This record gives sequence, C-alpha cells and structure tokens, in this order.
Amino acid sequence: MKIVMSIGGSLLTKELTIGNFKKYADVVLSLKRKGHKLVVICGGGKVCRDYRDIAKGFTDDVDALDFLGITATHINAATLVTAFGSDGYLVRWKSLKEAVKEVKQHFGKEIIVGGGYDVGTSSDFDAAAFAEAVGADLLINATNIDGVYNDDPKRNPGARKIPRMSHKEFEKIILQNPQIPGEYRLFDLAAVRVIKKMKLKTIFIDGSDPEEIVRAVEGTHNGTVVE
Repeated sequence: MKIVMSIGGSLLTKELTIGNFKKYADVVLSLKRKGHKLVVICGGGKVCRDYRDIAKGFTDDVDALDFLGITATHINAATLVTAFGSDGYLVRWKSLKEAVKEVKQHFGKEIIVGGGYDVGTSSDFDAAAFAEAVGADLLINATNIDGVYNDDPKRNPGARKIPRMSHKEFEKIILQNPQIPGEYRLFDLAAVRVIKKMKLKTIFIDGSDPEEIVRAVEGTHNGTVVE
C-alpha cells in the first residue's frame, strides 16, 4: 500500500528523547518491512509555538512567523530520519514544487521524510500534495486528538466524535476553523480540498500510542475515517 502519514510535532516533541523518536521510527520501519511504501511528514509542535511566540514580540509579519514554524518541522524531520538509517531519505527545505519532484524520484526506494515547505501553507497541505504526487492509497493524520469531532473537544466537553464521514462533511467542519498558519486546528482547508479531489481515504487518529498508526493501516484503529 502507498501510505502518506503526518505525525504531529506535539507527539514527536512531547518527550524530547531518543526513546520517544525511536518508538515512532520502529512503527514506520515495521510497516516498511511489510512492503508498504511510505512518506512521513513531521509537524512542528510546542517548539514551533515557543519560538513563534518570542518572534511575535518583535514582528507581526505572518510570513516570517510561518517560516519559524516550517523550520521547526524540519528539525523534527531531520531528527526522525536518522532513526531510519539507510532506509530513510530526507527531503530538505525547498519550494514545495521542487520537494514534490524529489518525492517522486525516491518514493518506494526509501522511507521519505519531510516537513513544511512553502510559506502560507501547512504541513497538512504538504502531506496531501505528496499523497497526490505518489498516488497514495491512504493518508494518516496522527495527532493528540483521537478523531474528528462535531466541535472542538478541547473547548466543548460535549463534542461528539464522528467515526466515519464523507469528504464533503469533513470540509463543512473544517470551514468552521481559522485558516491562519499555526491555527489550523486539526486540518488545513486547502489540504481537505486536495484529498476531496483525489477521493483519498484519510484516517485521523490519536498517535500518542504509535501502534495506533499500524492499526490505522490494518483497519482496527479508534479514529475517524474520511472517505
């Protein structure tokens, strides 16, 4: 299966240790050994927000603040790829257009690892763009939220998780959220429109337990399926 997964920076940096990165690397390597072709996009997480909050004290330039976020994603990606050894390939920061070309060249040979690319877009959009480039069968979005809810569960304790929905229903939910770098809350609208156009099966899971990523591939996860 051709799989693109987005691993939230909140997961990778929750414990900034070798062990934390290793448990995600081990899961991805296990999928490669089963014959899956893989792309992993890393988010920025708390480190990204900490640096951005400092910079906000000096500037309100949205592009400059967004670039800080992009840089954080590449710190995580460059760290994760070291755990794959010769099985990993890092797509360093460049324009998204150039990154897509690189992904196409290396897809299926190694585990491709990347972060964010163009200013003004999210790592969600990069994951969707890479999925489109390689004709992915599945996109997995692993964060610290266990699926898609009808409202923000962090703000509304009565929010209800939706186990399965269409791309159109998902788009309606995302339209209610801010579309500002660093404030995407679950997923980027531009990314939604890419997966909707592709009719790409996308699964949203709580990746706090890395094994949930494997369960997403096997269909035994506890998240939300958008298809």
